[in-house]
Amino acid sequence: MQESSTGRTEEARRAAERHQSSTGRQLTLRHGAHTAVVVELGAALRSYSVGDRAVVDGFAAQDRITGGRGQILVPWPNRIRDGRYRWNGQDHQLPLTEPAGGNAIHGLLRWTSWQVVEESDSRTVLEVTLWPQPGYPFHLRVRAAYALGDAGLEVAVTARNLGTSAAPYGFGQHPYLAAGTVRVDESVLTVPARTWLRTDERGLPVAVEPVAGTPYDLRTPQPVGARRLDTPFGDLDRDTDGRAVVRLAHPSGAFGTDVWLGEGAHYVQVYTGDTLAPGERRRALAVEPMTCPPDAFRSGTALVGLGPGERHTVRWGITPWGT
Repeated sequence: MQESSTGRTEEARRAAERHQSSTGRQLTLRHGAHTAVVVELGAALRSYSVGDRAVVDGFAAQDRITGGRGQILVPWPNRIRDGRYRWNGQDHQLPLTEPAGGNAIHGLLRWTSWQVVEESDSRTVLEVTLWPQPGYPFHLRVRAAYALGDAGLEVAVTARNLGTSAAPYGFGQHPYLAAGTVRVDESVLTVPARTWLRTDERGLPVAVEPVAGTPYDLRTPQPVGARRLDTPFGDLDRDTDGRAVVRLAHPSGAFGTDVWLGEGAHYVQVYTGDTLAPGERRRALAVEPMTCPPDAFRSGTALVGLGPGERHTVRWGITPWGT
């Protein structure tokens, strides 16, 4: 069958887009004054704005992704000590993708091209296959759906086990919130968590502690100030819709952004960016929904055992508010 000129034109446009960008196709979603861009590389969230207001601190189309900005972290979020874990009686060794700390960090799909399977004005869906490989001999299909609506951006990430044996699985995502301030120090943060995880110099948990009476008690709004956070939080309080809401507000209180954690998201990591490149430090706040804490492949804490044919879905979103 002869290809239409419209089809050829669209394919040429996509090819030019890939050539001009470091992150592949740029998928623009719009709903009213809301605009978000998702990229082909890693199905990452590149940007989100409402009118002229930046809601997330992202990156330009021609830039490489740094600091994990907007990236999906699958099949584990955060770090695995020494990249080693034991699953169903077998030992596995992952590549040490954080050599300075001797850790495997942020999963295996950040630098992989995802396939666009749905695309409309306000919604896009991308999928990718995670093939069995050294260190992770399991076979998954992962689907990321982004949708813009009146309440902001909603994200649903579903993993399906295509293999014949159970697979260890976890999810995280790494957006940086902007609060309309030059530095995040001036913004006001609320984290509805009753516990925090004390970590060692490698960013790995060593203890779970109550937030009460500590600088990590952010259950009521607190200025970020001089706090240096790269901190996992757990035991999240939820509203009547089953959502835990992390809020970053402008010091005026007139506007801000909520990150809500819904189905499957049991932990959140908050990061003030102190270890980023000098020009990016403390410019924004990473608020990272996670299914499990760091090093869950070793500890087993909140780790999903995804059986053959089973699916696991995480839902989270970003809701800007105020003017």
